[in-house]
Amino acid sequence: MHVLLLPKWYPGRNDPQLGDFIRKQALAAGGFMRMSVLHVEGVRDQAEAILEELTEDHGAWELAVRYRASQTRFSPVRKAVNLWRYWQAGMLGWRRVLRERGMPDLLHAYIMIRPAVLAWRLSRKHGMPFIIAEQSSEYLDGSFAGKPALVRAFSRYLFRRAKAVIAVSAHLGAALKAHRLCDRFTVVPNVVPGLDRPLPARGEPGQFMMVADLVDRTKNVSGALHALASARERDGRLSLTVIGDGPDRPLLERIVHDLGLVGHVRFLGRLTNAQVLDQMGAAFSVIINSNVETFSVVTGEALAQGKPVIATRCGGPEAFITPENGRLIEPRDNAALAAAMIEFASMAGAWDPARIRGTVGDRFGTEAVGRSLTKAYVDCLT
Repeated sequence: MHVLLLPKWYPGRNDPQLGDFIRKQALAAGGFMRMSVLHVEGVRDQAEAILEELTEDHGAWELAVRYRASQTRFSPVRKAVNLWRYWQAGMLGWRRVLRERGMPDLLHAYIMIRPAVLAWRLSRKHGMPFIIAEQSSEYLDGSFAGKPALVRAFSRYLFRRAKAVIAVSAHLGAALKAHRLCDRFTVVPNVVPGLDRPLPARGEPGQFMMVADLVDRTKNVSGALHALASARERDGRLSLTVIGDGPDRPLLERIVHDLGLVGHVRFLGRLTNAQVLDQMGAAFSVIINSNVETFSVVTGEALAQGKPVIATRCGGPEAFITPENGRLIEPRDNAALAAAMIEFASMAGAWDPARIRGTVGDRFGTEAVGRSLTKAYVDCLT
């Protein structure tokens, strides 16, 4: 079976980390089939009109086709130009796929909307099925509902013509159904990194960690800072390390100063995945305080390192958290988070790293995810 993946998010020139979880899914499936990837990316500072870059490693043939993105200030013109350039780059990549890999059996568009348009048109022309997969939080946070009616209608049109719909979590799939984008969906989770690493020792009790883009309306790091300040009134050992960056970092640093947390909160900025896992291995516990998540790879990464997790019921962590590996609290509940932090530190010896890792290995390892995605593909072709 030959599958062509058409992702919107994928590690590239603009962001080497963007969509890394999609790439991990592709590589997982590549262990069971011929997996080709065509990633079309607009790059602002590119001198050439179109540039191709091919890699073939770890079970997937990956072709990046980059076009020079328009920087025209007038939005309608910029979007129209970039759509046309995207299409040109996509068709150039498609012809190379045919030359070097042959005709695919199935097209897999990942994240709306341009990849789905490309898949739909190729599907009509060549008579092969296509599927749509989603991981975007826009279906959960109101962004999709706020889009123009024409955009939402066209999205429904594309979804309804797909042979199948894949969601990264049941929570996200239910949101797709609520928006009338599909009647049924298949859940294929992300691969949880770090399961192949040696299990680290327990961290020092009270050393908590967050890994998040610093966009506070989504990740609510400010709520965790307020909870930490409250919890430290009862347990002065508690501290927090924050990995990630984003537009709200200056705001969060001011909150740290205002709450008297200087010296008890560290901002490490963006790190590679390997560096994140290194830091996580030294932590005691990981906090997910998000208002919305479609999956939460960070939750899985923490559990894979044997770290207990405090997480909100925000859509993603619920698939991971059990009484033996963490606690679930309601979003935006600073008091509940503070209480959980105090509880975790007081019962540090009760958390068994090996048992915690065992709660994720069978469901979210590379082979398990690869088999799940392969089954979804086979079901579309039978």
